[in-house]
Amino acid sequence: MVFRTPATLPFVTVLIAGLLLSIAIIMTRTEKTERSVTNRPIEVPEDGYISSDTCRACHPWQYETWHESFHRTMTQVATRETVRANFDEVVVEHVHGRPMKLERHRDEFWAEFDDPTAEIGPAGARPRIRRQVVMITGSHHQQIYWYATGHDRALNVLPGVYLIAEERWASRSAVTLHPPNQRLAMLDGHWNAICSSCHTTFPKSRFATPFQARPVVEQSVDTTVAEFGIACEACHGPSYSHVQANTNPLRRYQLHLSGSPDLTTVLPTRLDPKRSSQICGQCHSVWEFQDADGERFANDNGLPYRPGDDLRKTRFLPQPMVDSGSAALHAFIRQDPEFVTGSFWSDGMIRVSGREYNGLIDSPCYQRGRDHDRTLSCFSCHTMHKTPEDQRSVTDWAENHQVSAGMHGNDACGHCHVDLVNNVTAHTRHASGSSGSSCYNCHMPYTSYGLLKVLRSHTISSPSARESVETGRPNACNLCHLDKTLAWTDQTLRAWFSTSQTELTEEERFISAALLWLIKGDAGQRAITAWNLGWQPAQEASGTSWMLPHLAELLNDPYEAVRFVAYRSLRSLPGYTNLQYDFLADREDRIASVVPAIRAWRNTTQATLRRDPELLVNVDGTLKLDTMRRLLEQRDNRRLFLRE
Repeated sequence: MVFRTPATLPFVTVLIAGLLLSIAIIMTRTEKTERSVTNRPIEVPEDGYISSDTCRACHPWQYETWHESFHRTMTQVATRETVRANFDEVVVEHVHGRPMKLERHRDEFWAEFDDPTAEIGPAGARPRIRRQVVMITGSHHQQIYWYATGHDRALNVLPGVYLIAEERWASRSAVTLHPPNQRLAMLDGHWNAICSSCHTTFPKSRFATPFQARPVVEQSVDTTVAEFGIACEACHGPSYSHVQANTNPLRRYQLHLSGSPDLTTVLPTRLDPKRSSQICGQCHSVWEFQDADGERFANDNGLPYRPGDDLRKTRFLPQPMVDSGSAALHAFIRQDPEFVTGSFWSDGMIRVSGREYNGLIDSPCYQRGRDHDRTLSCFSCHTMHKTPEDQRSVTDWAENHQVSAGMHGNDACGHCHVDLVNNVTAHTRHASGSSGSSCYNCHMPYTSYGLLKVLRSHTISSPSARESVETGRPNACNLCHLDKTLAWTDQTLRAWFSTSQTELTEEERFISAALLWLIKGDAGQRAITAWNLGWQPAQEASGTSWMLPHLAELLNDPYEAVRFVAYRSLRSLPGYTNLQYDFLADREDRIASVVPAIRAWRNTTQATLRRDPELLVNVDGTLKLDTMRRLLEQRDNRRLFLRE
């Protein structure tokens, strides 16, 4: 596809284009007004926001790639085109309360379920309600459905979530790493007050009395957004002035010929690395308002941050180890004791996905960058628009986290670490081209959990056995060499890099670190390790013949999310692709599904089974059941709720 620049267009054509653009502005601002809709939040172009549709006329390539991204579809109105689940007379089991009943009437989607806001009645159940589904969050891994409460524009969430790849429903608490037998809060207005902040562009909650302890039914709720989803103006700022200025063709010619930046809009890549990363950080971070005044302002006027601003002037972005003495941090912990533990490892490293900015700002490559080109930023590796020279399809680019062309390998680090990348094997002691010579695998391991999967840490760090001993966080070496002990890791790193020796317990010296995390660890450690048992590079490095009984044990884990992750990894093992199992079934049914798999493992793996004592296997091929029971009695059973 060839795009002609203004310098090659006839002058009359440019004038016509300018006229059409002016008409598009007027039409967009009119068509995006949804005041006739009264049962959900609406899109209202105001305060200089005019919607992404207006950008398309001048920026077709950028518009097309954004349009195919998951940012655009983060929030959508429920329509035949956007709803992925089947609503045609469907009954959904395994939700809190009695089964949820779904139905579709032409272009409307309805659900009947137990009222989550009502008290349990004398019969031991909540009253049933029937509500229209009007909004959706998500389009990649899951879809969460929001229904009209009947009170102004306030929304609440269905008790079930649709898992797209699995084509099935599950309860909301089952798809989060959340204490078993504890209901997730389902509050009228939750989307309006909280979710909209990061899942839409320029939201205004507009609760009449959001800071008083009054139920939503006593408030007026008139929530508006500039645009559903993460749109152009979320990153480039409100664009009305930009579009108005560029209806003048002479101005566009002058900017094009001079190469001068257009100061009526924000181009993130022209900002310094820290300001550009804050644009991503406005959503991809753990944050709170600096104080109640900021929250009050945002409620009525929208979030005050604009691309190019200093995010920290209006947001508190916790760094638990840096801010350990911070009065602000302690104030938030007093309000919510799980504020830190639900998002961070004990050393302050972020442990949940979707909060990559918190990881970035703790990275030495960000903190110690010497200049604009040698300071790590979000845009060092990611791009919001697939470039024309990128040979991947737009779908592949979007599916792969919008990583820029050429940034999947070590070249991403080679811009600064030239000597290391040019002689990578001397540094890694692994074969060139192997997973062990990947900068990402060693310095950005899979330790951030969210959405029933694990993502790379975005804090650039070096692996050590000490980090696992002191924080419980699995280290990169043992997440790939799942069959090795912490003692092996500690000894190897000391031999290669002269690191200090780590004091280890007997178990840490003689039992695979992965098995210690699987059996003794908290729910987060178990989920992360179970996911890595399904990671192909780790399977190649560690073998798979010993994995099944340990993953099978997790199929009866008290946390539904851990069971789901373990089942998905188990199915990646040779011979178990078709294993049938329901992670939401009753315990007896789950056990009945697992027993045949264990029997098959015993019958088919004896010839290939590794009999390493650190894998808790005896020389005769039987499991060290006494040791496994002893470790299980030491499990960290503290209730854990990760704030994904």
